[in-house]
Amino acid sequence: MRVLVVGSGGREHALAWAISASPLVDRLFCAPGNAGIAEEAECIAIGATDVAGLVRFCRNERINFVVVGPEAPLALGLVDTLEAEGIAAFGPSAAGRGNRSFEGLRQGTCA
Repeated sequence: MRVLVVGSGGREHALAWAISASPLVDRLFCAPGNAGIAEEAECIAIGATDVAGLVRFCRNERINFVVVGPEAPLALGLVDTLEAEGIAAFGPSAAGRGNRSFEGLRQGTCA
């Protein structure tokens, strides 16, 4: 299985580390990744919010499964777009997330 982890933080590093241990994974990529993640996966210079670039990469590299870590690409509908292209992805759809990306703003304004 060819897997892509989207993101570059500690959460994504932990995901890459755990996924890399699976005997089912033949190749692991991370976009954009970081120096620590590079020890577990091949880092790709595509931003986490570059939905079109990520989808193009998945098609070109025949990615079987995508794990989306950060909130921003989820809010942009990355999971929805990947699934529409027939690429399996882990993460909530944009509609399923509701307005969570605005939760911090609401809390700060209403406090």
